[in-house]
Amino acid sequence: MSQKSNQKGIIPYLMQPIHYLYNWVLSWAETPYGSPALFVLAFMESSFFPVPPDVLQIALSVSQPRRAFRYATISLIGSVLGAILGYYIGFKLWETTHDFFFAYVFSQATFSKVENWYHAYDFWAVFIAAFTPIPYKIFTIAAGVCQISLFMLFTASIVGRGLRFYLVALLLFFFGPTIKIRIEKYFNYCVIAFTILLIVGFIAIKYLIK
Repeated sequence: MSQKSNQKGIIPYLMQPIHYLYNWVLSWAETPYGSPALFVLAFMESSFFPVPPDVLQIALSVSQPRRAFRYATISLIGSVLGAILGYYIGFKLWETTHDFFFAYVFSQATFSKVENWYHAYDFWAVFIAAFTPIPYKIFTIAAGVCQISLFMLFTASIVGRGLRFYLVALLLFFFGPTIKIRIEKYFNYCVIAFTILLIVGFIAIKYLIK
């Protein structure tokens, strides 16, 4: 079997779990619990969960574009409260939880680099992580470990996450149905693009934060 044939067989296989997870997250948009689910997802993603809330926020906003900014607000509140949980984990529970995070969430080397970045940039470290694909949870937990100002974390999170979620809301408010059609038609490409963004985030931490 050629390498090209192998790739054609392997890529769809690897994407199946992501597709299932994507569909599971989207399924909440078709229930009366879409808004609470969005809040919980945003809350968990800021401290330990790998899936960003944007996926569900987009699905909810596409179905009801007039509520796009409401869903952005739910994402923002859940995410900022989740950031406070991440801070608490780093501040109070790090000695008992760091083995779990180093094994399943992020590496010790990456975490050490984030700690060093905090000493130099604090506010901007949180803001950049909140707005970009850089894994946000690393920064919220590291903020607690480094004992930076909780008010600073709170402020930077509101600004960074607010810009991100409301930008999504603005686009969906005007172009929601069009975006939905494109997502459904080009799902595999969307997954690849999303995966690349995550990889870029980790590379940024590994090579740019020194």
